[in-house]
Amino acid sequence: MTLTCGARLTTRAGNFRVANLHSESMREPEGSNHLDRYTALITAGGIGTRLLPFSKEIPKEMLPIIAHDGDDSPELKPLVQAIFEQLYSAGVRDFYIVVGRGKRAIEDHFSPDPRFLAYLEKNGKVPKGMSDFYEKIKSSKLVFLNQPEPLGFGDAVLLGRSMIDGPFIVQAADTFILSDGTEYLERLTELHQKYDASATVLLREVPDPRNYGVVDGNELEPGVLQITSAVEKPDNPRSNHAIMPVYVFTDEIFEALASTGPGRGGEIQLTDGIQQLVAAKKNVIGVLLGGDEILLDLGSPETMIEALKLSLRYADEKARPVPEIAKPPRTPRPPRRHAVEIGASLDRPSSLPRLVPLLIEWRTPHGREPAVG
Repeated sequence: MTLTCGARLTTRAGNFRVANLHSESMREPEGSNHLDRYTALITAGGIGTRLLPFSKEIPKEMLPIIAHDGDDSPELKPLVQAIFEQLYSAGVRDFYIVVGRGKRAIEDHFSPDPRFLAYLEKNGKVPKGMSDFYEKIKSSKLVFLNQPEPLGFGDAVLLGRSMIDGPFIVQAADTFILSDGTEYLERLTELHQKYDASATVLLREVPDPRNYGVVDGNELEPGVLQITSAVEKPDNPRSNHAIMPVYVFTDEIFEALASTGPGRGGEIQLTDGIQQLVAAKKNVIGVLLGGDEILLDLGSPETMIEALKLSLRYADEKARPVPEIAKPPRTPRPPRRHAVEIGASLDRPSSLPRLVPLLIEWRTPHGREPAVG
């Protein structure tokens, strides 16, 4: 079946809907790499309870971060757009975005509006970032999957079962990884292929992982684990390896999730599906965040406020760029790396890539880290 832009398809008792499927999706991506073989599934169906009452009508995934257009002018960019553009830069062109009730703003944002652009052009006010965003949308395939009830991360991923064929990337739309360009995505997919994995999970070592999915395993090489167990928010974690919401899967994860009943919180947990793969003796690996990579969870008021503060500081520093001669030489990556702590990159803004906002990691006053998602 071929659908054109604006078409709708409802199947499986209305559990998902297809929209905004662009006819230009087969265009060869300019400067693409091996990630053009991957589909991306971005989950944006959660309620956002930690951001109520704001998130009742406005999706938390539309919260802004400060980025730059091609002229180094700061701009407010919705987080879900920043994630889409990062995946696009890596070569991905097929996107499935899981939305739910009250998420129409996301669909509208990803629908190019020629009249609005024409109005802005007439008044000489077209932001370059917006026109570039629309061009990326037009050269991609976008499918919106409807999650009528917030039944868990695993349920959101399972919505792609009848539509996704081949390896795919999953990313929660309230979390962004600042990396050297798209290096962390390339590392994930390369290791996924190297070890012929059924699932590859992004990990971060944290002092207290009880609010995360936690894995245990054996080291295959520096920064890479063969996962032997995966548990969602354990009371007594067996390691400090916390799951970050970025994954690479084969379609085996669908069968695992289909046989997984409700877990913690009465929801279908993606972590439980990963454990099903481990129990079935499938190859599941974990890849640690690098020492110069920064994670931001925009799921709480604290993280949102700090993100805006520090990304604004970064925007100001980018407006006064360091001369090339003053920039420090690029150093090789260490073999074993750990995620950057708050503000660790503030003294070396020139090392951060252009077009990506500065992101931070928030720690609560009592030392407990907020749950992801």
